[in-house]
Amino acid sequence: MWALIEPLLPPWPEKSPGPRPVADRLCLQGILYVLHNDTAWQLLPLELGFGSGQTCWRRLERWQQAGVFDQLHRILLAELNDGRGTPLKVITTAANVNDVTQTLALVDGIPPVAGRRGHPRRRPDSLLGDKGYDSNPNRRELRKRRILPVISRKGAPNIKGLGKLRYVVEQTFALLHQFKRLAVRRERRTELHDAFVSLACSLIC
Repeated sequence: MWALIEPLLPPWPEKSPGPRPVADRLCLQGILYVLHNDTAWQLLPLELGFGSGQTCWRRLERWQQAGVFDQLHRILLAELNDGRGTPLKVITTAANVNDVTQTLALVDGIPPVAGRRGHPRRRPDSLLGDKGYDSNPNRRELRKRRILPVISRKGAPNIKGLGKLRYVVEQTFALLHQFKRLAVRRERRTELHDAFVSLACSLIC
């Protein structure tokens, strides 16, 4: 993991003022500790050598601004190039936003996945959804993108076999929820929560 992420990290200025910064690898370990254990930043144990919670928090912010975690996720997607519940893209919404309104934004946000012959893929062949995603406008837009919508309609029987395929989605949720920091959102700033989510997706990959 470190061998992949180290080249992506922005360099420090050669003559930066103040004391020598905590090593990037130690800060990453501190960030991972918080992600796995949902420890408050101010309670990060100093005896572990990761630096203070404030140090790790600022490093997380700096790396997120540099796009480190999204780049790492793309690299791992290209190497893995597989299905079985691999998280391609996650977006954060407010609690009162209906998921169906974010369908197209989520699909359009899928990064290009390289790793096979030809151009990197940006679109899935089909999109599966339960009745909560029933929307004719979305179906039309998906077809324009050459994506087959396989979405159950409200008031109609469920699409045969969709329940078995839903297991893959539930498995992905379970994989994400093993990171205690993601079970309940604690970061007030969305970009820092997104950094944790993107890092978790990379770890799953």
